[in-house]
Amino acid sequence: PIADKLMVGAIIIMVVSIKWVSGIHVIAAVVIMCRELLVSGLREFLAGIQVSVPVSFLAKWKTTVQMLALGSLCWAEGGAVFGLPALEIGLTLLWIAAALTLYTGYDYLRTGLKHMV
Repeated sequence: PIADKLMVGAIIIMVVSIKWVSGIHVIAAVVIMCRELLVSGLREFLAGIQVSVPVSFLAKWKTTVQMLALGSLCWAEGGAVFGLPALEIGLTLLWIAAALTLYTGYDYLRTGLKHMV
């Protein structure tokens, strides 16, 4: 999980800094980065108090969509993916990943708050 988060964070920083992701699409990237930091911190806190939060099925799908989005965005400079526009596919998947990120992040936060109070 840590390696996934490091890779996602590094690639998001890279594609935004070299402007492969720009404009309003940066919002999706920021949402993903914020969720990754929040959930990582929450998991560390809960691990410190001996509480395990299992990874949800939807969170696994979120990770899959993120990886496909970031792979497509990195490929975008090379042209098309199987004849399809890689940049548009990557940006669409990035927004889908951001939506899944918000939902799964809220789910983890709701579960974690039960143990904090």
